[in-house]
Amino acid sequence: MTTTTGVISIDGRGKTITTFVVFEVAEVLERLSTGDVVEVLTDEFEPFLADIPAWCNATGHRLLLSEHTAQGHRFLIQKSVPVVKGSSVAMVISSAGLSELLSPLGFALAAALEGADVHLYFQGPAVRVLTRGYRPTLQGWARPFSRFAAAEMSKSGHIPPNEKLTQLRTLGARIYVCGGSLQPFKVRPEDLMFDDLPIIEYLSFMPILEEATVQIYV
Repeated sequence: MTTTTGVISIDGRGKTITTFVVFEVAEVLERLSTGDVVEVLTDEFEPFLADIPAWCNATGHRLLLSEHTAQGHRFLIQKSVPVVKGSSVAMVISSAGLSELLSPLGFALAAALEGADVHLYFQGPAVRVLTRGYRPTLQGWARPFSRFAAAEMSKSGHIPPNEKLTQLRTLGARIYVCGGSLQPFKVRPEDLMFDDLPIIEYLSFMPILEEATVQIYV
């Protein structure tokens, strides 16, 4: 991130995960005043051309410019008064695998970035994801290649689950732990990466599911 002529510039080139870049944009805009402008540079990667305008439309920020340049694709985003979305997402996550976590955490992050109220309930083997230092692995025959796969994904913007969970908490998402899953999967409450996570079970999460406008089970 650099600042030139009063405009903060974010370099997202080399990344292909739009939520990774947009999270940095959102962090910068949070510190700025209404009317201030952020420049974002990305590769000429088609999803950015759709996702950044979609995010601006969802949050109320104004997309001033989207243009191709010799350095990459350039967006100018002006901070506006945020839109109150009023939607909520309740997600039940049961898998702890490296590839299996991509979609649920990615969609949760996208929803939180767009201003939705996000609730994540981790149960079964997924409670391990919430422990300090957890490193997910690929499943089956691909397991020995987990470290290589994780490193390649991180280069593109698929950061480790613990970092995505920290981002989600920064955006106001709430995370819950299935109490009945802790002992079977050898997780102690003191092992959890956050010390204030509600430890609950199904009956406590059901009202959250019932009130959510979007429900996802993975």
